[in-house]
Amino acid sequence: MLVNLSSMLRDAHLKKHAIGSFNVYNFETIKGVLESADELKKPVIVAFGEKYLGNMDLNTVYAVVNSLAKNISTPVALHLDHCKSFEHIIQAIRAGFTSVMFDGSSFSFGENLRKTAQIVSIAHAVGVTVEAELGALSRGDYSNEDEGKQIYTDPDQAEEFVKKTEVDALAVSIGTVHGMYKGEPKIDIGVLKAISSKIDIPLVLHGGSGTPEATIKECIYNGICKINVNTEISMYTVNKIKEALKSDTNYHLSKVSLMEVKYVKEVVKKYMNMFYGA
Repeated sequence: MLVNLSSMLRDAHLKKHAIGSFNVYNFETIKGVLESADELKKPVIVAFGEKYLGNMDLNTVYAVVNSLAKNISTPVALHLDHCKSFEHIIQAIRAGFTSVMFDGSSFSFGENLRKTAQIVSIAHAVGVTVEAELGALSRGDYSNEDEGKQIYTDPDQAEEFVKKTEVDALAVSIGTVHGMYKGEPKIDIGVLKAISSKIDIPLVLHGGSGTPEATIKECIYNGICKINVNTEISMYTVNKIKEALKSDTNYHLSKVSLMEVKYVKEVVKKYMNMFYGA
């Protein structure tokens, strides 16, 4: 069943666990994410990024997720991830998405605040959750995100930003990367603690792929309630399918499609257990 993301995150915030937000690109990845949630009986966030509009349009994403979600009892939020376009956010809301992320991290602080507040006003009027981002993540290996420079979230700015925008969740930058780490991860828990001490809304960690489990659990303890996973789903699934196709078996595309669902589930279940079991 589709639900508003805010209620899901408030519960996670209270109980000190995190909800996995898993990027999808097609029917098979959506099916893999939702079957994982159903089998583990855990809430989940199906995240569709603006970058993947070439794969599926927003109405189609909603139709597929809504249809599959009706058959499972666990709460499901449908989230528009990393969106810079006001037009696409409005389209997602009209399509039936229960949550949107406005990524204003490339703007100045004042411009990010102004644009986010405008989107919050529109989304809240129809019961849709809004996530924003303050700070910026650098790009790691195998990422499909734009190149970026690491800018850690300023705790004082975060306090002002949340107060003035009334945003529901805030993505923070504390040292994770989009993609896989090029070296040893250097996550600044001190910055996270400082942010958590100033604001009392669910915090979001982008760049969950490859982040050590001990670090993940420390982040959850200090206020992270939503964790994004994208790159590892893609890397793992592509590599496993490549291995299978090297065999002498002449696979029908329908069988490859089922393999894709299977491998997506292996990654999603790993992270769901890690996040929710913290």
